[in-house]
Amino acid sequence: MKRILFASVVVFVAIIMSVSCTRTNTNGEGYKPIIGLSLDSLVVERWRRDVDSFTRAATDLDATVKLRVANQDADTQIAQIKNLVDSGIDVLVVIPNHADKLTEVCRMVERKGIPVISYDRLVNRANVDLYISFDNVQVGYLMAHTALMARPKGNYIIINGAITDNNAYMINRGYHEVLGPQIATGTIQLVKEIWPSDWISDEVKSRFEMLLSEEKNIDVVLCGNDMLAETVIGVLSENRMLGKTLVLGQDAELSACQRVAEESQYATIYKPIEKLSLKAAALAVMLAKGEKLPATETINDGLYEVPYVKLEPILVTKESLEATVIKDGFHQREDVFRNVSNH
Repeated sequence: MKRILFASVVVFVAIIMSVSCTRTNTNGEGYKPIIGLSLDSLVVERWRRDVDSFTRAATDLDATVKLRVANQDADTQIAQIKNLVDSGIDVLVVIPNHADKLTEVCRMVERKGIPVISYDRLVNRANVDLYISFDNVQVGYLMAHTALMARPKGNYIIINGAITDNNAYMINRGYHEVLGPQIATGTIQLVKEIWPSDWISDEVKSRFEMLLSEEKNIDVVLCGNDMLAETVIGVLSENRMLGKTLVLGQDAELSACQRVAEESQYATIYKPIEKLSLKAAALAVMLAKGEKLPATETINDGLYEVPYVKLEPILVTKESLEATVIKDGFHQREDVFRNVSNH
C-alpha cells in the first residue's frame, strides 16, 4: 500500500509540475531543496510515524530534511525555527505547539521569502502558504455521530484537546454539529466540557476525577485524542464504571486499537498518516522549487484565507478494525488482538 500511495504522490507531482512558478528558484538545476521540519513533540505515537514517513518521502524526492523537536514548549519551538532559518532552508514545515504564539515567527519566515506549510495543525493569523491536514471537523462529527447511534439518550461529557491547538476547536465544532439539536431538545444532556491547557493528561485526570465525584451517571465521553481517552478509561476503571460508559478518541494508536478490540474503548478515528506525510513532502518540495500549488480549498486562519489540502479521516470500531488499520498495515493483527482470546 505504501508503494501505491507513493506512486500516487509522484503522479500528483508530475501533473502539477507544469504549473507556473510563484517564487523564483535561484539555486540552479540539480539543487536539492532543504526542508526545515519543526515538530511540537514526539510524545504522541503518531508523530513518530509522521516524521519517519515525511523524511522518507522527502529523501525520495531528492530533498534534505532538517528536523527540530520542541518537546511541547512554544518558546523552544520559536527559537528552533529561527535557528532553522539561520542555518539555511528553502521551506518550513511546522507542526505548531501553540496556534497563536507561533504567529509572529511564521510571519518572520515568510518575510524572508521562505514558504511555510502548517502541517496537521494551523498557525493562526500567519497567512502560511499552505495548511495540510485531515478534516478535523469531520473527526468530531464521526465521533459524535457514532456515539449518538449507540447511545441516543443520556449524559455526555466532552474532553477537548489543548486550548492552544486550533484542531481542538475544529473537532469541537464537529461534536456540536451532531449533538447540538439533541442537546436543544433535551435528549442528550451535556454534563460538562473540559478544555485542558495542553495535551498532557494529568490535568484531565484530576478534572475528570472531580467530575465523577459529583456525577457518576455518564453514558458517553468524547475525547480529543486516544491519550486522553486512555486517561479517562483509567479513571472509569478505578471507579468501577468501565463498560458502562462509552469512550471515544482519535489517532488510532496501537494501545487505542487494542482497547477497541478489548471493548474498553468504543471507537477511535484513523487518519492514514502515509497519505498526509507523502502529500505534504511533495508539496513542500514544490514550494521549495518555486512551483505554484494546485487549486485547493481555503480555511480562515483568523485573518487570512489560507490554501487548505484536506484529507478524510476514517472511523474505527471493533467491527472495522480488520478493514481499516489492519488491512492498511498501520498495525499488525497480532498486535491489535494481543489481549483478546480466540483471535
